[in-house]
Amino acid sequence: MASSKNYTEVLIGGKVFTLSGFESEEYLQKVSTYLNRKMDECSSVEGYKKQSAETRSILLALNIADDYFKTKSMATTSEADIELKDKEMYDLKHELISAQLSCENAEKEIDRLKEENTELQKQIVKLETELKNREK
Repeated sequence: MASSKNYTEVLIGGKVFTLSGFESEEYLQKVSTYLNRKMDECSSVEGYKKQSAETRSILLALNIADDYFKTKSMATTSEADIELKDKEMYDLKHELISAQLSCENAEKEIDRLKEENTELQKQIVKLETELKNREK
């Protein structure tokens, strides 16, 4: 189901603009808030306001592009970290399953040895009884 196009008025740099898009109104407001914050950040740098409108626009775009590439790099690093953690988790799960199987096999062997020990104990008792009966 395609969502409908949203229109919302936002305040950017002290001017009202109508933005449209398929994103929510909250998202469009968030974008304009980000842009205003970047404009304020650039304006706080000494000499920025003395630049031509074109130079200010380019500096603002460079700052936004810088944020984009840094965020993209962080996302790529995070994705690589997640893949590594997923592989480590897979390996640990595999080790856990192997350890559980080994433990189950060891428990079976213990049970088998206990049964064998019980049979041997019975055999010892039987042989001792036979020996005592022969000695009489």
